Amino acid sequence: MRMTLTGENSFLWSEELHKLIVDYIAKNGEHSILKVDGEEAQFEEIRKSVVSIPFLAPKQLVIIRTPSKNKQFLDNYEQIFEAIPESTDIVIVEPKLDKRLSYYKYLKKYTEYKEYPELQSYELSSWIQEYAKGHEAEISQKDSIYLIDKVGINQQKLAQEIQKLSLFDKKITAQHIEVLTEITPQSTIFQLIESAFAGKDKEVLKLYAQQKSLRVEPQKFIALLTWQLHVLALLKSGEDRTSDQIASESRLNPYVIRKNVDIAKKISLSELKERIIDLTSIDKKLKSTSINSDEALQHYLLSLSN
Repeated sequence: MRMTLTGENSFLWSEELHKLIVDYIAKNGEHSILKVDGEEAQFEEIRKSVVSIPFLAPKQLVIIRTPSKNKQFLDNYEQIFEAIPESTDIVIVEPKLDKRLSYYKYLKKYTEYKEYPELQSYELSSWIQEYAKGHEAEISQKDSIYLIDKVGINQQKLAQEIQKLSLFDKKITAQHIEVLTEITPQSTIFQLIESAFAGKDKEVLKLYAQQKSLRVEPQKFIALLTWQLHVLALLKSGEDRTSDQIASESRLNPYVIRKNVDIAKKISLSELKERIIDLTSIDKKLKSTSINSDEALQHYLLSLSN
């Protein structure tokens, strides 16, 4: 077996790798797995791990993470692959593989190549429902979208929440999600910006207090706001392109882009630039002078609705 696992969806390729390891140990024993960090290991260590005959097991699975970080490996990967003994299987893990390299073309041609991109919004909702079934639970599409809105698009986090919710009740509802899950700072920021542009001042202050309860420091809060404004800027500057095109070009999850489309319609590009300048000014003042960060940030958020 020669396999490549790649893609930005670390949850899915990690699941695949875990299954491989469990099955391999069941067939060949606990000493049949060898893991090598291609970024930290010396070239000779990588080479020996691949070409050496297994010692404590009849077969050996060598898992090498990001060997492309090692220049010597990139210069010699073909010779190394040609020297792999029949008793050794190999899995190359390359989360971010440079597709301009001949190394990528080689892996695509000569290994079982499995790429796991981030799921789009409709795929993520379907995945949640299937994952819940795997834990003998059920969740509606509407409630799966609510779960995404509350805890974010990270599949590892979503999986953990589904596991927890399924233990409480096999029928997962919005009420269970509301009580048993914690909203992520990024999800709160989106709701906060959405409420601000809708002129819901009381909701803005409530959500800001929620951020404080999550112990989000002012600089972290500014970073989250900056990220949100960045998404809006991408939408405003790319109004001649579809949401999927913007997501592809910016390498952001399509769900994030689509979620911000309505907010982007409520502000002009020039107004957005002013809001970015205002936030930059607050950031500078917090770093160089003594100002009340809560007052400054709340005033900024309320100014968005105006």
